[in-house]
Amino acid sequence: MRRAKISVIGAGNVGATCAHWAAAKELGDVVLLDIPDKVGVAQGKAIDLACCGPIERFDAQITGTSDYKDIAGSDVVIVTAGLPRKPGMSRDDLIQTNVKIVKSVSEQIREYAPESVVIVVSNPLDAMVYTAWKATGFPTNRILGQAGALDVARFRTFLAWEIGCSIEDVTALLLGGHGDDMVPLVRYTSVHGIPVSQLLPMEKITACVERAKVGGGEVVKLMGTSAYYAPASGSVQMAEAIIKDKKRIIPCAAYCEKEYGIGGYFVGVPCVLGSGGMEKVIEVDLQGEEKTLMDESISHVKDLVRVVTEMFPELAS
Repeated sequence: MRRAKISVIGAGNVGATCAHWAAAKELGDVVLLDIPDKVGVAQGKAIDLACCGPIERFDAQITGTSDYKDIAGSDVVIVTAGLPRKPGMSRDDLIQTNVKIVKSVSEQIREYAPESVVIVVSNPLDAMVYTAWKATGFPTNRILGQAGALDVARFRTFLAWEIGCSIEDVTALLLGGHGDDMVPLVRYTSVHGIPVSQLLPMEKITACVERAKVGGGEVVKLMGTSAYYAPASGSVQMAEAIIKDKKRIIPCAAYCEKEYGIGGYFVGVPCVLGSGGMEKVIEVDLQGEEKTLMDESISHVKDLVRVVTEMFPELAS
């Protein structure tokens, strides 16, 4: 029986941790790829990770490389490549730099892994998912962005800490963009079926929402670099659902046309993930402020895409 194959583009903290989670879950063989100048890092991390196999009891061929030919036959490709935003760097500067990187990566994926499902982690996420879609030319069901899985995990964690219960029993839902643009749906948040509003006062729930919004920034302030354990975990959760055809409902940046009245953009929504990639967008009823916040989030996504297409007109068609 053929083993699945997961390729991770970018051997930094997020990429290497994606490889770690994928190998530990025995999802298949793993390729960790970076640019030629950093191929030693990719190779070294691959060897180090492979040597965990006898201890952690996983079987996986783990390859460190800078040669895109090695991603051939990938079922899932996770794109983590890109620069973090640096002090003094404007949003537009970050977009211009990372669009070039993600566009180049996506063109290589199109050539060497044309049947793969692509999960984009690079930031600004909504702009990078759009870039990957245009540069690969893949159908929209095979292009996804990881953000909602991470944001919901943070929200669930903070709620569980406040309640004093197992994280496993908290179910939550957030829509919209990543970070400040997320739309919390407290009505759809529960603890083993009990509405969270019956367990916590609204001010504490709101505080958990606000902390989830700035969760990435909180980590950066504490350790001077971006989070990587949780973003990688969210990415591999999505990859597992696709590889194992689990039909899991996971919030992620997915292409929406008529859904939520979005009109052809990648926006954070709950999706069914299976062997076909994004198999269905789940539409939930939005009321009052929820709808207002969702519309604002969609507007911000459109603004990001407009910046991309103005800088790179070839991505507009």
